[in-house]
Amino acid sequence: MLYWLTGLSDGGDLFNLFRYITFRAGGAFLTALVFGFLFGQPLINVLRKRQGKGQPIRDDGPEGHFVKAGTPTMGGLLIVGALLTSTLLWARLDNAFVWMVLFVTISYAAIGFADDYAKVKKQNTAGVSGKVRLLLGFLIAGIAGAWAAYFHPAELTGQLAFPVFKDALLNLGIFFVPFSMIVIVGAANAVNLTDGLDGLAIMPVMIAGGALGIIAYAVGRTDFTEYLDVHYVPGTGEIFIFTAALIGGGLGFLWYNAPPAAVFMGDTGSLALGGALGAIAVATKHEIVLAIVGGLFVVEALSVIIQVLYFKRTGKRVFLMAPIHHHYEKKGWAEPQIVIRFWIISLILALIGLATLKVR
Repeated sequence: MLYWLTGLSDGGDLFNLFRYITFRAGGAFLTALVFGFLFGQPLINVLRKRQGKGQPIRDDGPEGHFVKAGTPTMGGLLIVGALLTSTLLWARLDNAFVWMVLFVTISYAAIGFADDYAKVKKQNTAGVSGKVRLLLGFLIAGIAGAWAAYFHPAELTGQLAFPVFKDALLNLGIFFVPFSMIVIVGAANAVNLTDGLDGLAIMPVMIAGGALGIIAYAVGRTDFTEYLDVHYVPGTGEIFIFTAALIGGGLGFLWYNAPPAAVFMGDTGSLALGGALGAIAVATKHEIVLAIVGGLFVVEALSVIIQVLYFKRTGKRVFLMAPIHHHYEKKGWAEPQIVIRFWIISLILALIGLATLKVR
């Protein structure tokens, strides 16, 4: 919205700053951060009052989790609110990719909100039917995939790009949309599975979001794409503003979600943020790189898949408990120890993902 102030500029004044994505990204970060600090505690007070017993705790979960009973959920409203407000304020609103990512984020937040509401109301961990969640998730992702394909340059429409191999493209054709659906839904549910300890999910989301934001900025500039020898996707640079807002809103939320958490993000936040990461990857043609920068989420999801399949086949478990962060809890690791080590792993993976921009 503030971008339109550039119309008042003569080229050498304060209004000219709003032309620059980096300046507006900084503004988006600060706006989202302040939003989180201003509205965090009031939101927690409202959630605590309305939810009563808070988020239900799994009966078969780690013993240490029962002390968290009564902690309110739906804290993702704070992140999504900061993200939406900041992006609408600082991004160019004539950019199709910004609206595509916002569409996925808000839609997945709505699914997560319905699930959180059902859990709190019924006071059990069932929530909305998994089949319904997946159906709605795939529908939204299908729209987003078609949206991205329509606005991609003609030479990249329906193509899957590979990291490291600069000229490698796989023409998926009509299968690009189903592929993008798997990417977005998979990312959303992987982040959802990771959100099991105080502060565990939000920092890796910010790290992955930051890495994808840098990628979006790079592939949206012809000078950068020529230097790095990556595919140019015009318009994706504005996504950098969205990711800056994500980091600011995420930090504002982490202030209240740090151990011991005063609020959980719930499915409202985890589905929205995971879906956003998937949508950014689809928009920037970096779907495979998402599996690297978001490698922690991949491992968390795989641990559940492996556990379920192996148990059905043999009646035995590979992990003491899945997702894998609970396995380490069962082994006696302290919660902050798990969280910080997983943060470190996320940072390493994000740096490896960013390295693919240069290693060609």
